[in-house]
Amino acid sequence: MKLLITDGTIGVRPPVTKPHPGFFQEVGEERFKELVYKHYELIEVSDIAFLFPIHDEDDFDEAKKHAFNFLVEICGGPDYFTQDRGKHQMVGRHAPFRIDEAGRQSWLALYAPLLEALIDEGVTEEYIQSFWDYLDIFSMWLVNTEK
Repeated sequence: MKLLITDGTIGVRPPVTKPHPGFFQEVGEERFKELVYKHYELIEVSDIAFLFPIHDEDDFDEAKKHAFNFLVEICGGPDYFTQDRGKHQMVGRHAPFRIDEAGRQSWLALYAPLLEALIDEGVTEEYIQSFWDYLDIFSMWLVNTEK
């Protein structure tokens, strides 16, 4: 398994492949939620914390919830995001935030150790890789500023 971060270019949106549904099936909903929420705990003390509402606990909790709902749905789980917020439209939803390539790469790097830990829990490496590959490519779509 190679959790490599691909260099992105602002405005370039490569084709995205959704993660293998086996990822969600093996991880399960509760563990998936732990994964996303742990990622947000790492974000809170990272160099990209300023991109998130870390000083408002309710808003930060909502951001975690939205991220979980979106990612669980993308992975073949329940359609919580669509029920709660409607169409995905992630590029538009992220447009108000200045997301540069360095921020994207920091965001991704915070996921790597969390995903590597799933190997010890018996999650198939191929499925973990498919989730990583999705995050790596789709996150390029959200970069909207040079610096």
